[in-house]
Amino acid sequence: MRFVPIKSIEQQSILVLHRTRELMVRQKTMITNALRAHFAEFGVIVPQSAVNVRKIADMLECPDQCPLPEIARITLILLAEQLRSLEMRLQQIENKLRAWHRDSEASRRLATIPGVGLITATAIVATVGDAKQFQSGRQFAAWLGLVPRQNSSGGKQRLGRISKRGDAYLRRLLVHGARSVLRWAKQKPGGQYAWLSCLMQRRPTNIATVALANKNARIAWALLTRKETYQHI
Repeated sequence: MRFVPIKSIEQQSILVLHRTRELMVRQKTMITNALRAHFAEFGVIVPQSAVNVRKIADMLECPDQCPLPEIARITLILLAEQLRSLEMRLQQIENKLRAWHRDSEASRRLATIPGVGLITATAIVATVGDAKQFQSGRQFAAWLGLVPRQNSSGGKQRLGRISKRGDAYLRRLLVHGARSVLRWAKQKPGGQYAWLSCLMQRRPTNIATVALANKNARIAWALLTRKETYQHI
């Protein structure tokens, strides 16, 4: 049986910030794609970038610079205003998370792990609480669904795909953080990422990404239980 860990009111409040931020990020992506798509209907191709979308949003305010018809321009101004409002509210939420992160010793310890930043660290602390409820880092990684599915029988070990069980939000954050570390390791191989470079030579990128996310989850469990900071050896 998989029991839900008991959370404090403070943890629940931080998770509300995370869930609200996640919803707003999805809404921001939808509005950004909508603006680019509407401009493309009139033959104006906007590259994929938040900076480029802000440029066309500002362009809508100037009738002389906007190549769109007046009806379309006035209508898209509503989407541009909604986009600016979302960006402002997202900044407010991230400021609250940053303030809580500074006051949380556990969150600051987790942020020392490569690939774990402000969002991931606060989400882990708010979701897990007491990491000692897990017997090991491997059990914590399994709880997040970052381990292969077991299909063993008759003394033969058969490992399937990643189980993807547990908290999908935490798993996604850890995987995204691992992907950024892999990108950095490709640009500057050697040093502390030497083992990761060797792994990428032997395994596909996605497998190496999940392997690093699994490792970061186990490191996070160790830091929470031992109350230590990350030290690269």
